[in-house]
Amino acid sequence: METTKRIETAEELEQAFAIRRNVFVEEQGVPLQDEFDEFDRLDDRCGHLLIERGGLPVGTGRLRAVDGFGKLERICILEPYRKFGIGRQIVAGLEAIAAEQGLRKVKLHGQTQARGFYEKLGYSAASDEFMEDGIPHLLMVKTLHDPEVASADAE
Repeated sequence: METTKRIETAEELEQAFAIRRNVFVEEQGVPLQDEFDEFDRLDDRCGHLLIERGGLPVGTGRLRAVDGFGKLERICILEPYRKFGIGRQIVAGLEAIAAEQGLRKVKLHGQTQARGFYEKLGYSAASDEFMEDGIPHLLMVKTLHDPEVASADAE
């Protein structure tokens, strides 16, 4: 059973950093100095999520507002826990944060190997392939449904 937590403590943030180091730096070869930036703090510039499975931190992601979009970033899951739907859970949690902030459009730089995953979640490619940290990526975008419009449509 997975639990989605908004990161609120330095300890939880460090757990997210450990996952990111494992996946991006060790597994994918992203330089350590490129993985962490000024947004990796507990302040109002980003919303950070931590996914736990069986009480263990196994996935993470963050969201920040950029040019009127909610930008999903640093989404990753420890290798043994992939294929359990945790990626969907992270994306849904980050989209919920975006919606709470009044953002109706979201974007991300998705690794091209994950394109199909993001397309299943309603994202569309909005760029040609580009390299980021030595890995091919695409800009992908999605418009979030307005819950007030959706509930009015259902009536």
